[in-house]
Amino acid sequence: MTFAPLPDAGANWVDRHAPEGLKPWLKLGRFDRPIGIWLLLLPGWQGITLALAQYRQSPGFYDLWLFVGFAIGACLMRAAGCAFNDIVDRDFDAQVARTAQRPIPSGRISVKQAWAFVVACSLISLLVLLTLPTVAIGLGVGSLGLVAAYPFMKRITWWPQAWLGLTFNWGALMGFAAALPLAAAALLLPADLAGEFRPFLWSPASESGHAIALTWQAYLPAILLWIGGVFWTLGYDTIYALQDIEDDAMIGVKSSARRLASAVRPGVAIFYGLTVILAAMTGLAAGLGPLFWIGLIAYAAHLARQVMRLDRNDGALALKLFKSNREAGLILLAAIALGSISL
Repeated sequence: MTFAPLPDAGANWVDRHAPEGLKPWLKLGRFDRPIGIWLLLLPGWQGITLALAQYRQSPGFYDLWLFVGFAIGACLMRAAGCAFNDIVDRDFDAQVARTAQRPIPSGRISVKQAWAFVVACSLISLLVLLTLPTVAIGLGVGSLGLVAAYPFMKRITWWPQAWLGLTFNWGALMGFAAALPLAAAALLLPADLAGEFRPFLWSPASESGHAIALTWQAYLPAILLWIGGVFWTLGYDTIYALQDIEDDAMIGVKSSARRLASAVRPGVAIFYGLTVILAAMTGLAAGLGPLFWIGLIAYAAHLARQVMRLDRNDGALALKLFKSNREAGLILLAAIALGSISL
């Protein structure tokens, strides 16, 4: 049996090159739509880069592993999250033209098989998580509550996109927490106290019985980056939700696009404006250099252009603008990296 591309997938490697038997599984994990992987991954990379930039550290071998490990984790946890979402939403999806041919509502993958897929992706992701410092592991475990609750938000609130923002940008906190201990220790910790600093689960016990830890204030730049990311997601996912606004109204699914209605453009403008303000506060809190601000201007311009082009009645344009947020996230990532350069 040959499976046709899903309506919002566009040209993609899964439909072009994947074996027919694998296509339903890859589509269950949304590997035919990699934009979601990017939008989950970029906050994590931004958090890693922010920790290094704040302490003016160049990436070491462990930091390079963090970039790779977060990429693996983003691919797998996004796949697990999408499969879980499809399990919960299978009845809704069957009633919406854009989602009716997804693997579960179309009957190509059973609910039991989908659960096995979720468990497999989660277990592999756990192996990556255990290579991180203890604080990052705790954050990773804490994110599961956000992931589990998300599919139900569209039933109880007009703002499920805000919950998605909390979830998708959690990587900013995790990435920062993963890179911060070694970056800070390299700059601030005297050699004679190195044995007192035990950021990993496998760190040897301190000979003195004491331990050095970072205070919560050390994480303030990451918290600001995370909150800014929440508003970024609230903006771009409101744009994305414009595609389904009529179907959502018919079946009773709530969304920020439906709530804002004709005010969707000023609403997205406010969300994106807060995104830029919080990114600026992040740069100030981390003491980033002047090149960061040049990158921030480019980031703001990209978001502003999305707002100016937005048309609530053009679903195809909404999808295009939504996908352009990969470039927006990369611009902010580059700005943070440039902020490590002191002129």
